[in-house]
Amino acid sequence: MRTIPPSELIINDDGSIFHLHLRPEQISDIVILVGDPGRVSLVASFFESRECEVSNREFNTVTGVYKGRRMTVLSTGIGIGNIDISVSELDALANVDFATRQVKPEFRRLTLVRLGTSGALQPDIKVGEAVFSRTSVGFDGLLNYYKGRNEVCDLEIERAFMKHTGWSELLPKPYFIDADRELAALFADVTREGITVAAPGFYAPQGRWLRLEPADVHLNEKIESFEYHGRRITNFEMESSALSGMAALMGHRAATVCTIIAQRIAQDACTDYKPFVKEMIHTALDKLATL
Repeated sequence: MRTIPPSELIINDDGSIFHLHLRPEQISDIVILVGDPGRVSLVASFFESRECEVSNREFNTVTGVYKGRRMTVLSTGIGIGNIDISVSELDALANVDFATRQVKPEFRRLTLVRLGTSGALQPDIKVGEAVFSRTSVGFDGLLNYYKGRNEVCDLEIERAFMKHTGWSELLPKPYFIDADRELAALFADVTREGITVAAPGFYAPQGRWLRLEPADVHLNEKIESFEYHGRRITNFEMESSALSGMAALMGHRAATVCTIIAQRIAQDACTDYKPFVKEMIHTALDKLATL
């Protein structure tokens, strides 16, 4: 059995994992992921009780109880790289023995649900709606670094998308990954289902143009016009693909639900979106409490 070296699994002097600063007993089986560190307190405000609060860099964590279910809420910060860190370390907390540095014989499955914000790519999707990322498109290339990538991804839609967009060889190869089916069914009656693009940046990777012109100024139009078996790409965000992809490879279940705060077609945005986000959080907690 492989023993993970200290350079690959870094454990702090207090027994916590390197970035998250959490110890194995401090996470629950249900983990809610939010980008904004300030949103952790909003999620935790619904908890009936709290057992621990930990903070390091952009990673803020609260574990508590909601409607009798133990839950953890963790902020990841923005972007794919932070999802790579967060999911890897959460899995290690659940499935690696820190004393022996070996994988535990019994697998512990986590439920990882990201609650975020997003921009709509179709005219009929309104600001304030919640979109469930049934499929995520990774523009980031992260999953391409992990063994087994092709076994968990939908290669047929990937090929169709690359052909439709005339995908540039200079860009990372996109990957299409589905959310967990049980979670899709759980959220089906309270969200709109969609295909979500997870971009590796907020500006040019999402077609925004300030002073630096995007390499392909028509890429968003190609994304918006793509259709596959009647399904369309619905929205942009920055984390869902890595979350679903890594969870699928590890055996966890994961999903992303995002509140729409910008309408990219109408070129409009809502800065007072907190009421919508709060409603999404409350609804998601109620659903997760039934698991």
